[in-house]
Amino acid sequence: MTIDIINARVPGYKDLQMLLVNQAGIIERILPMGTVFKRVPSSDLQIIDVAGDWVSLGGVDLQINGALGLAFPDLAADNAHLLGKICQFLWDVGVDGFLPTLVTTSVENIQRSLAVIADFISTPQPGSQILGVHLEGPFLNYQKRGAHPAEYLLPLTIDEVKRVLGEYAHVVKVMTLAPELDTTGEVIPYLRSLGITVSLGHSQATANQAQNAFALGATMVTHAFNAMPPLHHREPGLLGAAITHPHVMCGFIADGQHVSPIMLQILLRATKGLFLVSDALAPLGLPDGVYPWDSRQIEVTKGTARLPDGTLSGTTLPLLVGVENLVKWDGDVETAIALATDAPRKAIGLPGILQGQSANLLRWHWDNARKELTWKRFLK
Repeated sequence: MTIDIINARVPGYKDLQMLLVNQAGIIERILPMGTVFKRVPSSDLQIIDVAGDWVSLGGVDLQINGALGLAFPDLAADNAHLLGKICQFLWDVGVDGFLPTLVTTSVENIQRSLAVIADFISTPQPGSQILGVHLEGPFLNYQKRGAHPAEYLLPLTIDEVKRVLGEYAHVVKVMTLAPELDTTGEVIPYLRSLGITVSLGHSQATANQAQNAFALGATMVTHAFNAMPPLHHREPGLLGAAITHPHVMCGFIADGQHVSPIMLQILLRATKGLFLVSDALAPLGLPDGVYPWDSRQIEVTKGTARLPDGTLSGTTLPLLVGVENLVKWDGDVETAIALATDAPRKAIGLPGILQGQSANLLRWHWDNARKELTWKRFLK
């Protein structure tokens, strides 16, 4: 069936648009309403008038640690089947693609998880697509390790990086590291030569150290504000260097706990180089409660996960809840949607919504009376 979606607001496009979707489910054209064009007559043309609702691609989550009770660092042959269920679950909560994130653990665990994921993605799968792996560690600063277990942190050298990646460098899309740990300046260029996006995080880097890392090829920052020095008027630090750099993008968590909504509004006004992440843990999709987490336990309360000592360890809220939160706090619907859909794609070199892409679309509705943003999948 050929479909014309009309009167749509589309992030990044001015005024109302129409999206023409061909019989193969591909966006053929995106045109301003009122554009005169010729279409081949078709008996199966369906016109969907979204009456000013927003239309976007699905979300992309570049930092998600697990779901449905499975932590990605615990992947093994006997639980690999859960990946398919997680992909379907994430699709159902509006996520088109994601990077399973492996937090700091043993090299053996990392290698085992990478092997399972490499095998899984070798065959086309339904649901949300695995776009690669995010290694969040083990090359992190001990002082800013947060919930990462200290016993598995490693020195940042090319030899150690090669040992961690093993035969699976092609599977890794993003690596978070603390740049001040590399005294040679060789690691970031090496990772870039492998096609791996370098993100700075869990770091004590000064502004100068961060700027040097960006000059070497780092282009991202992991969960802005968290696990890094705070912004300071005399030493802006890693985050200050990032938000003033024209080609660096910062991920952030919008659960209202990791970062104050007021600070997020400051961040949104300071830079356009931002994207939303969930930083969701294994209990994503499960109710609040106490759950195992590596050799420890976490307690999940209202979607926020903490270690017994109170250390924040992540969330159990889906990515698009962050969009809903941003609209409540800031009111800018277009920006909030783009931060979870177009911006993460840009951060890893993928295109946003444009012609030639599959029409895996979300329809967003703003209820002005209730001051509520809702979404649903349509066409697929």
